[in-house]
Amino acid sequence: MLALCLSLSAALYGYMQRYMPTNRAVAWLRTSRGLKWAIPVALVATPAYLGLTALAIQGAARPGLGWLNVLVFLFFWNSMKFAWLAVLSPLVLVRIVLAGRASSSVPRAGLAEHPA
Repeated sequence: MLALCLSLSAALYGYMQRYMPTNRAVAWLRTSRGLKWAIPVALVATPAYLGLTALAIQGAARPGLGWLNVLVFLFFWNSMKFAWLAVLSPLVLVRIVLAGRASSSVPRAGLAEHPA
């Protein structure tokens, strides 16, 4: 039973990472090429998704449109995903810069200068 649950959750995770647009965008923004765009995209996407959340809340409050609560959850989840991306991407950038400095400051064998 546990193996079935694990394989089902792995399959669902793989599907979500491949075919859901915001997951694909966040995955690309976490790469080295997309990291420079992470903050601008997050600054645009977070308020946009929060605005869509507010609209969906207003719509879900009307009689007969309770199914819009699914969209409320989805829009809020996506806004939080991009908000965390905006918070964490500068930290990742600093880590990459510090790692680059540390690797460039270490003298390599054969390239070190020998005193004459």
